[in-house]
Amino acid sequence: MQFNFFVLILSITMILLSCNPDDHITSKKEAPQMKKKVVYQVFTRLFGNTNSTNKPWGTIEENGVGKFDDFTDKALSEIRDLGVTHVWYTGILHHAVIRDYSDHGISPDDPDVVKGRAGSPYAVKDYFNVNPDLALNPSQRLEEFKALIDRTHKAGMKVIIDIVPNHIARGYEGLTNPEGVKDFGSDDDTSVEYARNNNFYYVPGENFRVPEWQNGYQPLGGASHPLSDGHYKEEPAKWTGNGARSAQPNFYDWYETVKVNYGVRPDGAYDFPSLPGDYGEKDVQTHFEFWKDKDLPDSWYKFRDITHYWLDKGVDGFRFDMAEMVPVEFWSFLNSSIKNKNPQAFLLAEVYNPQLYRSYIRQGKMDYLYDKVQLYDTLKTIIQGHGSADRLFPIFDWLYDIEHHMLHFLENHDEQRIASPEFAGDAKKGMPAMVISALSTSAPTMIYFGQEVGEPGAENAGFGTSSRTSIFDYIGVPHHQRWMNEGLFDGGQSWPEEKELRDFYKRLLNVSVDHRAFTGDFYSLHDYNRGRSELYNDRLFAFARWTENSRVIVASNFSDSDTYSFSLRIPGDLLEKWNVVEGQYLLTDLLTDDIEKVLDVTEDEGQISIDLAPLKSHVLQLKVS
Repeated sequence: MQFNFFVLILSITMILLSCNPDDHITSKKEAPQMKKKVVYQVFTRLFGNTNSTNKPWGTIEENGVGKFDDFTDKALSEIRDLGVTHVWYTGILHHAVIRDYSDHGISPDDPDVVKGRAGSPYAVKDYFNVNPDLALNPSQRLEEFKALIDRTHKAGMKVIIDIVPNHIARGYEGLTNPEGVKDFGSDDDTSVEYARNNNFYYVPGENFRVPEWQNGYQPLGGASHPLSDGHYKEEPAKWTGNGARSAQPNFYDWYETVKVNYGVRPDGAYDFPSLPGDYGEKDVQTHFEFWKDKDLPDSWYKFRDITHYWLDKGVDGFRFDMAEMVPVEFWSFLNSSIKNKNPQAFLLAEVYNPQLYRSYIRQGKMDYLYDKVQLYDTLKTIIQGHGSADRLFPIFDWLYDIEHHMLHFLENHDEQRIASPEFAGDAKKGMPAMVISALSTSAPTMIYFGQEVGEPGAENAGFGTSSRTSIFDYIGVPHHQRWMNEGLFDGGQSWPEEKELRDFYKRLLNVSVDHRAFTGDFYSLHDYNRGRSELYNDRLFAFARWTENSRVIVASNFSDSDTYSFSLRIPGDLLEKWNVVEGQYLLTDLLTDDIEKVLDVTEDEGQISIDLAPLKSHVLQLKVS
């Protein structure tokens, strides 16, 4: 889920005003000498589906669905060979779906409060079990997921799942709660709008009413269903997940969900302790000790128990949906408890307001945040041809102290596919941006399944619009299906351009993981060359990365039509840091292995003759004797 993008204009203005255009960043305050992480986000129900019918609003019988078992050892091996270190299995938890599983003891869900036929993975119905659609035997669904966790670990990768702390499905029903765990809302005082230990907010005296449908929308596309009658029983009504307080939410509200109460009063005041002012500098253990003796709202403990339950099942980390809608103090409590249980847990949060980044990292103890509003949004404009590479370095400068914590991506389930006409219309146009996304900082890189074969998200699945692969309906993913090749996972049906693109991703991601330079220091070569060479323009971007034993120069061409031939100039202060004296030095391109360049160093500067074809990049490693 995403925020209102008014923040973009504010944040970009702030970035540009905060930095010196002559700066280049020569070192990091935080440059951990470790391998980079690569996250592969996969929409679990779509990955293994071989059905290509793709009927709008189609049922499982019509359009098919992927299963846990589709992630075979071969499939996982191919994902790992891309350079992937962590798999984010999206849509794992049991969320509201239309399919009838009453034979397995699961109550049916009402289409009037479910988006799509397959349902939103962000409307969780049972936090202690998994989506029955994904299992060969729904009664054994938890065991089947545990087997997938084990297979993923065997393949050498970690497992991430979503936790959605801000809201849950209106029809939440914990069927498999651990002993002693009560359902959300079971002890709530529903006669009041707010109470500290209520799990929800209420609209006392009013019953819930479904939204007024707009733009010709009808649940299930108008197909008949015994529960699709314009009514849903909820007495009294609860606040909707995005904070809407009306008993009848708007069609554009998150009407299928209800908001969770963390002890924040309706007027915004907090009913829980504040962190001491210096806790942004304290370690996780200190945060854990701080909360041990505190009396806290009930919802805090519920989500702590949920995350610990999944850690015990073998899950290695979490992606937290819309984390900025939940108080940072809660994250200090939750994340310190997770790290106390598993110090290596991977904690990724969806936070879109740049003014909150440092708070959620330092006080909230998040490992990583989406770099959406700054790097992604800027790269998107450059890919589309109406943005300038001059805007990139100010972003790296502003994130200087937290760059390791800002996860980079060009696609995820919320964003348009690069290959969609609404974004770029051609997956290859994302290649130079992907090089910068993957190699410019020590932060993790994420790709979305199908991105590596140029999936355009063109299908009309039902709920929502094309350009984003549907997360609400049963659908096939054609480019990915060709690579999947009826479960052989060998690219046997892939088109030549899809194979070429996947090979590019495989080379790039493995370079990012295997070469320690990309967790080392950063030096922007962009401004230095912009001021000294007429042939170097804002469709190009160049930078250097290095550690003591590895030195790399990266140059990318965003133009999809022009080849640029120029002399890339390397400033003397960088050469001094590298202990490079006068002479000539060979450089090998890590992306191609068959292109060699020469760094010609004179008294105070180095130069490399560069020829960059449209959408191409060089990743040049200096041979150190």
